[in-house]
Amino acid sequence: ARPHLRPVWTDRPHAPYVLLARGRKSQRQALEPSPESLKAMYGTVWRIRLFEEEANRQAAFGNVQGAFHMYCGEEAVAVGFCAHLRPDDYVVGTHRSHGHYIAKGGPIDRMMAELFGRDGGICKGKGGSMHVADFSIGMLGANGIVGGGFAPATGAALASQLRGEDRVTVCFFGDGAMQRGTFHEAINMGAIWNLPVIYVCENNQYQQWIPQSRMTKVTSVRDMAPSYGIPGESVDGQDVVAVSQVAGDAIERARTGQGPTLIECVTYRFHGHSLGDLQEYRGKEEVAYWVNERDPIQLLRTYLMERQQLSEDEDAAIQSAAVAEIRAAVAFAEASPFPADAEIVTDVFTAPDGAAR
Repeated sequence: ARPHLRPVWTDRPHAPYVLLARGRKSQRQALEPSPESLKAMYGTVWRIRLFEEEANRQAAFGNVQGAFHMYCGEEAVAVGFCAHLRPDDYVVGTHRSHGHYIAKGGPIDRMMAELFGRDGGICKGKGGSMHVADFSIGMLGANGIVGGGFAPATGAALASQLRGEDRVTVCFFGDGAMQRGTFHEAINMGAIWNLPVIYVCENNQYQQWIPQSRMTKVTSVRDMAPSYGIPGESVDGQDVVAVSQVAGDAIERARTGQGPTLIECVTYRFHGHSLGDLQEYRGKEEVAYWVNERDPIQLLRTYLMERQQLSEDEDAAIQSAAVAEIRAAVAFAEASPFPADAEIVTDVFTAPDGAAR
């Protein structure tokens, strides 16, 4: 089932979304993930959450180099989609992509080392938080440019099509990116060429510090899909199960040559836009509602517990394993050296002969 969303808090100039009721079903009814798959997803959402919280703590100590944007609250989106992807499928992220990387199977210790600016990091400490890239797991890169992922994702999907491969590309973007020209250009190209790409809007309802409703009259990204002649979906981005079902349908369509899908996951970031954001633009009541009532981890835990698919002992073991992994990641990052001065331009650009420099 798909959720029906409508704005609440209507006495305010902005209108965050909440799930009100279940709506229409897909023509190809997606199967609910198996209990084993759901427990694996539960473990991944915990790994992402604990990574973010520890990275935030390390930032306070001065160990995180450069800008840092937390993904807490949005974990269900990355996990719900990446659970359906193969290792050779592609992902293109945003400036808030730690969750995408971890959900795609990236080693947490190398992600932590990258945030620390250390040589053991994914990009040898030269990319930092906003430039997560690891080709070995299909993570083609994240970047700090709003809407900067549309063209690379569409190009990757075109390459897969031209090579006759059945791999797919998932392009994650925020609601602010739907105002960029690259949004329309890339999706139009993906549509007319029937490319194996899924465009996924993580609609956390704020374009940095401005409510989405103040920036566009069309507040649901899904409603833009018919303009390009492709399917559009809007789903509760806090519900791992709902996201997984929508993701499974879209990925199947792309992999079997049926073209792109434009998907909106209505979600919410629990922290500020970036470090130092005082969040004066959000009411305490609003934040408390999402944090206390719409936490994707607690929603999935309740779902599993009510169906007797997760025991208290299993829950404790999953959380303990995640804690141990994060601690090991910090130790790895602290033990990794900073890049040598001689490496300052290595792997940074491509020379005219095509060799990486």
